[in-house]
Amino acid sequence: MTPSADGEQGERSTEKVKSPKRLLDPQQLLRLETGGKKEIRKVILQLAGPSLVENIMLNLLQMVVMIMVGHVGAEAITAVGLTNQPVFFALAIFMALNIGTTAIIARATGAGDMQEANRTAQQTFILSLLLSVVIITLSYIYAEQILIWLGASKEVLQEGVSYAQLMFLSLSFTVISTSLSAVLRGAGDTRTPMKINVLSNIIVVMLGYPLIYGIGDVPGFGIMGAAIATIVARATSTVWVMYTLFGKQSIIRLSWRQIWMFDAPLIRRITKIGLPSAGEQFALRIGQLVFTIVVSGLGTSVFAAHTICFNIMGLTFMPGIAFSLAASTLVGQGLGAGKPDLAERFGWETSRFGRIFAGLMGIAFIALAPYIMMLYTHDPAVIKPGADALRIIGLIQTFQASQFILAGALRGAGDTRFPLLSTFVGVFIFRALLCMLFVLVFKWGIVGAYLSIAVDQIVRTVIIFYRYKSGRWKTAAV
Repeated sequence: MTPSADGEQGERSTEKVKSPKRLLDPQQLLRLETGGKKEIRKVILQLAGPSLVENIMLNLLQMVVMIMVGHVGAEAITAVGLTNQPVFFALAIFMALNIGTTAIIARATGAGDMQEANRTAQQTFILSLLLSVVIITLSYIYAEQILIWLGASKEVLQEGVSYAQLMFLSLSFTVISTSLSAVLRGAGDTRTPMKINVLSNIIVVMLGYPLIYGIGDVPGFGIMGAAIATIVARATSTVWVMYTLFGKQSIIRLSWRQIWMFDAPLIRRITKIGLPSAGEQFALRIGQLVFTIVVSGLGTSVFAAHTICFNIMGLTFMPGIAFSLAASTLVGQGLGAGKPDLAERFGWETSRFGRIFAGLMGIAFIALAPYIMMLYTHDPAVIKPGADALRIIGLIQTFQASQFILAGALRGAGDTRFPLLSTFVGVFIFRALLCMLFVLVFKWGIVGAYLSIAVDQIVRTVIIFYRYKSGRWKTAAV
């Protein structure tokens, strides 16, 4: 399990280091292929469990941070909400890298070709370093113009510009840590990213409170304190994941000796698989930007409610994301091992698990919507529209989870075009256009805006479901 350089390989072959076990070895694949659903479900939970715990913990901790920011004022909430949009937009570029990386590493791991997995990880690390410098520089310089374009008021700009600049700087750490976490997940290691990201968010909460509000006679920094805490936490997670992958016990291992050794054919493979996912993310972010601009015109209180709802909505993504990661890895490794029918069963069973978790969460959101909003603010002008939006979010949970997971299965197979198509149709067309229609023409306010999200999720679910059911993804080349 070494890099491709002959010298490095020879040196490490003499080291007495126990190689980590692959997630699906040949014997286990045989048991899964001949066994029943129980064995498959056990493997799904083994892989998805850490990701589910990780993502739920991450979003609960992020919700705590937003609750702390929420008590600073509506302007602070709005500044955070507006800044999140370009941050997510910038991260969309790196989705191409991450999706391509996960697909190739999962397929290589399933085939037992750890040398290719190592080479893929090395190229991912190099590309993430180079691309992050460009994006971070541009976003930092034009931070104020970006917020103005998104509709920020003068009151929001007073604190929002400095906050946005710090958050853009923190992107460098986020990009590297998420890219390298994708490497580990592709190889079936979901526990290490879980530990890293949970610790990172605990740091945000522990530092956030004193930095936002102050301690004793020492004043706090408001939302700037939240930004500082975020940078420290993200830097910590980056150091940890790099330490893991450059160490001797990792499933995948990076090498400083190959830090600037470019492998053009492999880079082309990564980008070929990932570019549709990058297009998918751009369509998603553009649709969300249109959505954000329309909702920001409803006033500061309503936009604050929307920002809180999106923060809470991140929690609803967690079952879908966790099981989507499991589906990507299992489907990719199943295809890599030459077992397409088993790969298909992985996708369907993973989807069933995700819908159960999502359905329970949806019921809770419908029943407890106003009380959840009260955790963030005591302003009735924010609580009422937020509760209405949360109930709509609760109604679409099973659809959302299904399309997340089956789209993840398609990406793991290297079939990234249909997730792009579904996102373009659902978000770029239905969500954006219906949001403008419902809000600007029908005057339905935040309810109309969130109804457009519901239609988007249903449309995407239908497209992804029929693509996965067709089985054509089984022949996708990576």
